[in-house]
Amino acid sequence: MELVEAVNAELLRFAPDHITDPKKAVYRIYRDTRFSADKTPYKTHIGAIFPNRNLGKQSSAGFYFHITAKRVGVAVGSYMPGPDELKSVRAWLAENHAAFRKASRKPQKLLGKLQGSSVTRMPKGFASDHPAEDLIRMKQWLYWVELDVKLATTTRLLPELVKRFRAAAPVIEMLNAPLRRAARATSTSPF
Repeated sequence: MELVEAVNAELLRFAPDHITDPKKAVYRIYRDTRFSADKTPYKTHIGAIFPNRNLGKQSSAGFYFHITAKRVGVAVGSYMPGPDELKSVRAWLAENHAAFRKASRKPQKLLGKLQGSSVTRMPKGFASDHPAEDLIRMKQWLYWVELDVKLATTTRLLPELVKRFRAAAPVIEMLNAPLRRAARATSTSPF
């Protein structure tokens, strides 16, 4: 909880919409075993998520980290957007792919290459020869890096997390831009 509060204090400087109540940021330790062959009741890691508080935990792009006995994992991006969010982000990327590609290269030194699963065919409504075809086919847009677990017990953990979060903040803003626009349109709708 203290680490989450410290991350929040840093997010205030470059991503204030991602400040999250520590009780809501830290994932529970219990595993959902309903549909899993592995019925182990507890997770082997502890993690925290910092979504855009105005867009929702599951739909917005955000920041995440977890700590296991073997590594510190850091993820930044959009992991599981819903169908409406996916459509909005894809449409935005179709129009803004050049700026997005430029911004998405900057965090690579600290977070590795932008990654995520993709669909096999171009989604309906998009030309198959679109210059952003690779980005539009994606279902996730995220960075993932694993750091040495020894970092977890040092005072360097917070600066290392924040350095990576700060580097990817412009990409997060871009991924959330169409979601904010859609949320505003929905909130002003008379229906």
